[in-house]
Amino acid sequence: MKKVTLLSSTAAILAALSVPAFAQSEIATGANAAGVTEINDRITDIEDDVTDAFDRSNDADRFGPADRRQGLFGNMSLSYTGRTGNTENQDLAIGGRVNYNQNQFAQSVGLSIEFGEDDNGNKDQEDISAIYDAQYYFNDQFYAFALGRVTQNGLVDGQPNYDGDTEFTDEFDDLRTDAFLGFGPGYRILNTDQTTWRVQAGVGVRYTKTGAQENGFDIDGNPVTDSSDTSVGYIASSRLYHRFNDNVFITNDTDYLGSEDSADVITNEFGVNFRVSEQLSTRVSYTTEYQEDRPTRTDNTVGLALVYGF
Repeated sequence: MKKVTLLSSTAAILAALSVPAFAQSEIATGANAAGVTEINDRITDIEDDVTDAFDRSNDADRFGPADRRQGLFGNMSLSYTGRTGNTENQDLAIGGRVNYNQNQFAQSVGLSIEFGEDDNGNKDQEDISAIYDAQYYFNDQFYAFALGRVTQNGLVDGQPNYDGDTEFTDEFDDLRTDAFLGFGPGYRILNTDQTTWRVQAGVGVRYTKTGAQENGFDIDGNPVTDSSDTSVGYIASSRLYHRFNDNVFITNDTDYLGSEDSADVITNEFGVNFRVSEQLSTRVSYTTEYQEDRPTRTDNTVGLALVYGF
């Protein structure tokens, strides 16, 4: 698994844990049967994606912990679907997050559990993921951080999941367990209403276990000597925000991830945000992703988000 997964999988878990507990009701009577609700929900998804892009660009943490809610709070969601008739399967999803903020110390723990069975009653999903995020502020400028993540795919064990399973042979190289813990110092170089800039860097440890390591034998039946792999990683980030006036601000987010046994990954996203009028807002972004082990090492992406209300 490429190291970029350390970033992307965490983002995926965060996205899953932030799904509202209740689905949107049908747009009008009969809309479900006519297929109108499905299209309306897709429109809502697009609106949410654009809104999230603007919210991330505002960088809610740029001023530190001063405005954070204090005490213990959180949420938990559960979704179950059982189907009978032409198809007979079931899916269970549980997601939740608990936050505890006390003065200069802020912590957050998230959990995602997903189970599923196919039409034959066989398990086709068994995923458990958890994340941890913490910051301790020594003063207005200097702080310490910790980031943790663990994911486990219970179906990856190097063994057939049911009779006639032809896909289990891929599991020998797939990851059953993938965990990462990093920590280090952070510093706010600038912290004004107009400009904020913070940097942080630290060391981390990554733990992985493949299906072959869980099984004890590889695909050819040879014994696997290592029961797991542990490597040291390095992380560094920069977050820059500058507001020119009430209508225009820019952001530049940079992340670096490296380790002893994997290629380096560097990402940078530069964004320009405009409020053209009370009704119209626009965000233009340019993202560069560098991975050392690819034939073409650099990928570039241009993004455009626009919101118009009337």
